[in-house]
Amino acid sequence: MVTATTDFIAAIELGSSKITGIAGKKLLDGSIQVLAIASENSEECIRNGVIYNLDKTAQSLTSIIHKIESTLKASIGKVYVGVGGQSLKTLLSTQTLHFEEETKITQELIDTLLDKNREVPLIDREILEVAPQEYKVGNNLLNDPVGVPTDSIEGRYLNVIARTNVKQNVDKCFAQAGIEIADYFIAPLVLADAVLTNTERRSGCILVDLGADTTTVSVYKNNMLRHLAVIPLGGTDITKDISSQQIEEEDAEALKIRYGNACPDPTNEEEETVTYTIGERCSIQAHLLNEIVEARISEILANVWNQVVLSGYDDKLLSGAILTGGAANLINIDVAFTQITHIAKIRIAKETRFTIKDHAEIRKDGSQNTIVALLASGKENCCVPVRPSKEKEPEIPIAPEGLFTEDGESAEDKRQRLIREQKEKQLKEQREKQAKADYADALKKIHELKEQGKYKEALAELEEARRLNLADKEEEMNLLEDQIRELKKKNSRWASWMKKIDTMLDEEK
Repeated sequence: MVTATTDFIAAIELGSSKITGIAGKKLLDGSIQVLAIASENSEECIRNGVIYNLDKTAQSLTSIIHKIESTLKASIGKVYVGVGGQSLKTLLSTQTLHFEEETKITQELIDTLLDKNREVPLIDREILEVAPQEYKVGNNLLNDPVGVPTDSIEGRYLNVIARTNVKQNVDKCFAQAGIEIADYFIAPLVLADAVLTNTERRSGCILVDLGADTTTVSVYKNNMLRHLAVIPLGGTDITKDISSQQIEEEDAEALKIRYGNACPDPTNEEEETVTYTIGERCSIQAHLLNEIVEARISEILANVWNQVVLSGYDDKLLSGAILTGGAANLINIDVAFTQITHIAKIRIAKETRFTIKDHAEIRKDGSQNTIVALLASGKENCCVPVRPSKEKEPEIPIAPEGLFTEDGESAEDKRQRLIREQKEKQLKEQREKQAKADYADALKKIHELKEQGKYKEALAELEEARRLNLADKEEEMNLLEDQIRELKKKNSRWASWMKKIDTMLDEEK
């Protein structure tokens, strides 16, 4: 009898070619034990990393969760989700505070700057993550200005933004599938954590994730993200170019993987007579395939280099480039990259920095680095806690073997189905009961934080409460949010200063 797994982390990657789910645990030695992995094709529901068909995405999510639960022999209560896609990019922002007299910088002032940055209005965009850069104190740029006296401070921030509907559509799909989201991760950021070394991040590098529909470019220097952009071109474009030669897309993909050369040798005359084949299904002349692959990969890498130039760090990347993703397996991809960017130092990251134990399905070709990174970033146990139930299994008599119902279902299959449905009903009721209990605890904490004047923490706790997906509590949460925001505005540092000024003016009168 297989023992149910009750301690694991679960994560979902919403890829352009596949939606992938994974469950596993982090071991004491720093390695990762993958317990289950499942995927569904996503060509019909995700394009360029962005969901466009909610129903099909929800169906795929449900299927993946059921597959993983079947392997684990346990129920998944929540999952971590990676957010990426074409609309993801970075935007620099600066915020300044001036003081009437020299003031020592405190963490509270740093938090005030960060709050001001997050409140910058964006049209049809939202800030998903903030990567603080340096702080300008006087004429000096500091990473940590706390404790430094000054009469002004300027905070510089790199905001990771995306279209507002990107996250909204993710929320809708997971709610439709009945799956709770434990937390969101920005996929390129956790990928960098899992692939880059400390030296590469410090001395400066480009991380290029060559995906199916998109290519993501991340620039790092001095341990900070300096630029991020998603190019709407990827390995699928190469496949489509090959299939334009009257070749089925499945065979075109196989030709690309097996023979695709990103930088063929122009002096190799033998290619003129060589033909590449996939069984007896299709064939293509070697020189034609190489021309197609080289042309498209050159376009992709030229766009990559353009983003690096736009970042302003093109001459400051001492650790060169790190390439990962499925298309990074093309023959001579490093040679092609050097020809276009003139960067000689290139590393192909086919695995993450984590040791994977006991699972042969994790491919060592870079195509699953992001899903492993999402798993490694999770912290909370995602298993539904099993509570003793007083309810008994439905007493369904076992019919003699071989008997069938009118719809062709065997009596034993019907019995098993009814038992399964009863268990699912009990599990749903347990989840709802637990969600209401969690909401009551959260509500108590929110009120305590509000009374203490910790409005930022109260709003964060309220956001967590929303993820419990309690529709009957939505109105209550909206009212509570309005109250907290009003109090935050009323008691802000700016409001306090204005109040002091008004008092001083009144006294002068």
